[in-house]
Amino acid sequence: MIVSAIFAAWLAATTGRSAVDAPKKWYKGNLHTHTLNSDGDSTPAAVVSWYREHKYNFLILSDHNYLTEVEGLNSVYGAKEKFLLVSGEEVTDSYKGKSVHVNAYNLKELVQPAHGASLVETVRGNIRAILAKGALPSVNHPNFTWALTAQDLLEVEELTHFEVYNGHPGVNNHGGGGFDSLDEMWDTLLTHGRRIYGIAVDDAHNFKTFERNLSNPGRGWVMVQAESLDADSLTNALRRGEFYASTGVALNEVSSSGDELKVVIQDAPPLKYVTYFIGEQGKILAKSLELNSVYRRTGQEKYVRARVEASNGDVAWTQPVFR
Repeated sequence: MIVSAIFAAWLAATTGRSAVDAPKKWYKGNLHTHTLNSDGDSTPAAVVSWYREHKYNFLILSDHNYLTEVEGLNSVYGAKEKFLLVSGEEVTDSYKGKSVHVNAYNLKELVQPAHGASLVETVRGNIRAILAKGALPSVNHPNFTWALTAQDLLEVEELTHFEVYNGHPGVNNHGGGGFDSLDEMWDTLLTHGRRIYGIAVDDAHNFKTFERNLSNPGRGWVMVQAESLDADSLTNALRRGEFYASTGVALNEVSSSGDELKVVIQDAPPLKYVTYFIGEQGKILAKSLELNSVYRRTGQEKYVRARVEASNGDVAWTQPVFR
């Protein structure tokens, strides 16, 4: 369980319980997908059915500049502690041909694009508009249209979440031609002292045909550790960084206590794994070939995060632990 000192103090003050005592479960969810309400190829019901049938626990329908109602869908597909729809929107904007897309999680009211006077102001304006509605914002696919650099995002003080992986085939996760990969972008932000959490998403649009060059579901998700399967518990856990991101690697445990960061991989033979513990400027601090890996901090690291790679190309990202 990943628990911040702030949350631990709040929990103790308001409930009399320590964070260690709070029971938590893992919930699998996709935070970014589309329906016919924007540019997806399927109805909300068909999209929800796919995720429900593939054993996801929660789903956010993030249509472009459209807030898809989830109450009716939850009455049909929702099940206590099994499956939940959470409301959301992909606030879709641009500046001089550069795409600025910011997802809003657990949103109660539609957010209109902010249209800033510069690229950074456009990002900042949309994030502020989402926060003003009480929702959690996350910047989507920064390398889509090569729109956003780490330097741009460093100027947006309100940013706390961004996509370190997006399953759409056209978003340039790996960078290239002088543009950083999303992993490199993340380390730049963290190295400059920003507390940024990385998520993995589908950004699914295509549910009728499955091909490599289409944006199909099932490519990226988050595993959130929360008290219960409800919108506020999930959103608060995301805010606190109590989750990991994955394209296929499953983790049994991610924990930080004292001077250790522990990662336990769920074995799936015949796959092999390597865990990289990463620190300032993307430096590899340690490497492990074990299913159960522990990094012992020296006290000098500004942050430590883990990236687990499987032999079939799947990856899991843990959230950074800060000094």
